[in-house]
Amino acid sequence: MPTPHRNEIDDDRCQCLRWNGLFTASPLEDTSMKGQGRAYWCSRTQHALGPDGKVVDEYECNPFRQCYEEL
Repeated sequence: MPTPHRNEIDDDRCQCLRWNGLFTASPLEDTSMKGQGRAYWCSRTQHALGPDGKVVDEYECNPFRQCYEEL
């Protein structure tokens, strides 16, 4: 099974999910999207919590949440 390109977003992620890495001019490295140094926020709430009051991140913002918006 082919591995998705590291710059691709999975199809089941919410379109409101934002990541601070979108605003850096440095080249993307394999380690830049790993670890706990990432900062996410919801474009609807402008906070690290979504409209449902739960934390937003690349795994939690999925179709199982009521506030989810398909890409």
